[in-house]
Amino acid sequence: MTTEAPALPSRVRTTVLALAGDVVVVLVFAAMGRGFHGEANPVVGVLSTAWPFLVGAAAGWALPTVRRRPTALWPSGVSVWLGAYVIGMVLRALTGQGLAVTFLIVALCFLGLFILGWRVLARVLRRVAGRR
Repeated sequence: MTTEAPALPSRVRTTVLALAGDVVVVLVFAAMGRGFHGEANPVVGVLSTAWPFLVGAAAGWALPTVRRRPTALWPSGVSVWLGAYVIGMVLRALTGQGLAVTFLIVALCFLGLFILGWRVLARVLRRVAGRR
């Protein structure tokens, strides 16, 4: 009698890992940004910075094409990236959080580089593994 949980189907596992990858990118972005501010509770600081971008990423994930092909650069990666960025900035503006020009540029570049970047890396690793 085994007590092992059944393995997730490959598609579900890929989707869960892709979603986790995007969440990690947003949290790292927020944590790095908060690292420049001294705070009594860094976890609350990171979450207060991250939530608008997480909501935006979730909006990108709401698109059926993202859920069908979560590791694709286009349209999935671009949808999640621009959702996180645009909706995140709109929510920041609506809640009175800062929108300094340098922050706008850094956020666009960081989120784009890493939300798209992990997908490129995953594609390369799949190709390498497929050759073996």
